[in-house]
Amino acid sequence: MEPSPKFWNIIASRYSKQAITDEAAYQKKLKVTQEYFKPDMEVLEFGCGTGSTAIIHAPFVKHIRAIDFSAKMIDIVKAKLGQNNISNITFEQNTIEAISIKNESYDVVMGHSILHLLKDKEAVIARVYKLLKPGGFFVSSTVCVGNTTGLFKYIAPCIKYIGLPWLTVFTSEELIESISSHGFSIDYQWCPDNGRVAFIIGKKPE
Repeated sequence: MEPSPKFWNIIASRYSKQAITDEAAYQKKLKVTQEYFKPDMEVLEFGCGTGSTAIIHAPFVKHIRAIDFSAKMIDIVKAKLGQNNISNITFEQNTIEAISIKNESYDVVMGHSILHLLKDKEAVIARVYKLLKPGGFFVSSTVCVGNTTGLFKYIAPCIKYIGLPWLTVFTSEELIESISSHGFSIDYQWCPDNGRVAFIIGKKPE
């Protein structure tokens, strides 16, 4: 069964109202990311959800193109955009696999809370590499179910069969290896929440 936007369309409104689980970790990730930004940068965010992260980062770059495959998520984020009077973000319903973009178009590509929900994360990481300019950065924050213990680690691969999102089990070490194997050097890594989440910034060679 292919991952479907149906689940995310259903929960979009509730998702947009959820509090951030670890506010301190989120703020640190924002700060670290912004240290990589420059005012002339073009940024792509895939799996942008309801757009909160893109909106926070917008003042630090030239333009952000933020995409998500859930139409309901995009509807919510467009309402947020109007409320915040921000003009340098473009939100659209799309996926990184399907979107039409020339290679080496972006200085930074962001993918937060998304790689573990993809059926083929390897293909997506490879696409990110191609879309980045030489010297560009891939910023990701990913739930690594393989780092957890208990029954959930073993039943997680089966949840797609009951209508929930696709969930791939891997460890933070395996994720780092995946990103590195596609040509990135690891410029920054941090695992808050006892290693359950991996915040990784990969750099494409100059």
